[in-house]
Amino acid sequence: MITKRRAIPCIEQMVMVLHGPEVFDSGIAEWLSRVLTPRRMLVAGVMARAAAEESGLPCEYPGAPPSVVMRALDEPCYLVDQGKTPESGRIFGEIIASRLGDAGLLQVECASQEIICWNREADGIAMEISMKTGYRVVERVAHPGLLREGYRTIRGCIPGEAVFVNGTVIGKATGPEVCLRLEGSTVVPVSGLRVKDHGLEKLQKAGPLDITRAWCKSGAIRAKAPVSCGRRATVGRVLFVDHCGHQVYRMISEEEICGIVSVGDDTTAVCGHIGAHMGVPVLGIVDGDCDGIIPSRYAPGSLLAVAQGISDDELGRDVSGIIPGGTVSWEECVTRIVEYIGDRARFSRPE
Repeated sequence: MITKRRAIPCIEQMVMVLHGPEVFDSGIAEWLSRVLTPRRMLVAGVMARAAAEESGLPCEYPGAPPSVVMRALDEPCYLVDQGKTPESGRIFGEIIASRLGDAGLLQVECASQEIICWNREADGIAMEISMKTGYRVVERVAHPGLLREGYRTIRGCIPGEAVFVNGTVIGKATGPEVCLRLEGSTVVPVSGLRVKDHGLEKLQKAGPLDITRAWCKSGAIRAKAPVSCGRRATVGRVLFVDHCGHQVYRMISEEEICGIVSVGDDTTAVCGHIGAHMGVPVLGIVDGDCDGIIPSRYAPGSLLAVAQGISDDELGRDVSGIIPGGTVSWEECVTRIVEYIGDRARFSRPE
């Protein structure tokens, strides 16, 4: 159903909601901020914050998915995204529009250079954005039945690329779609996935999830290496992150963090990436089976502990019990952990 919208006086009164690091790394976010002059710029989603902060643009970081951010706004807004392909960008917009329901969605999809009016008529705002960007205006319908209860289809996959659920790699795509089903508390692959058993085990251990609302994606998290902003602190609180690297920004509070102890190869890669950007070193407890989801980069003072004769899960559980809860020197904490682990891991300094 197409919903008619009241015309907004001008695009300068609207909020730009940006998703994903690509739109910042490509420079398009900076260009759009100049030609559309939004009243506010909000960064939604999981991994765009480092890229947005590096861009120097005046952004706000609500730390929530795009549909949640847009529903919470009392102001008119539009979504900006740059999918890895034009089709994946449209698929992403359709998912967000289906979650917004009758509210409709105005999407600026940079990969296809389209202004997509989801479940709404093309109005003066869409035409004005088109005039200022050169992007063409199209109308599309997102059906509410797109999200089936208990099922999740991840579309726009490229065969061979990693597939994530809530930041955990559960396998690699074998085709353009991956279908998952929830049986009780267990995620069961239906089709399109070459399973990584250890990843599914980690996902189940993480606790119950709503598969229709989980953060699911395929492909690299970010293609560009982070830019370091310098060392934050050598003394402070140590953050322990166990297979939920996508939540690191939410977990880092106003308290001074001097380092991160992470468990899992892909989690450590994500923590290392964010840590390199923020100037926070990481001690990563890993198995050595990273899926290459993000360029490897770590802040000075980081260390990798490759588990020997024990899984990273088991070693991580042991180490979690000796991490100080208050203020501590990062070097003292690292020394304590290394001595505790002993010959159960091989240690190396990452680049």
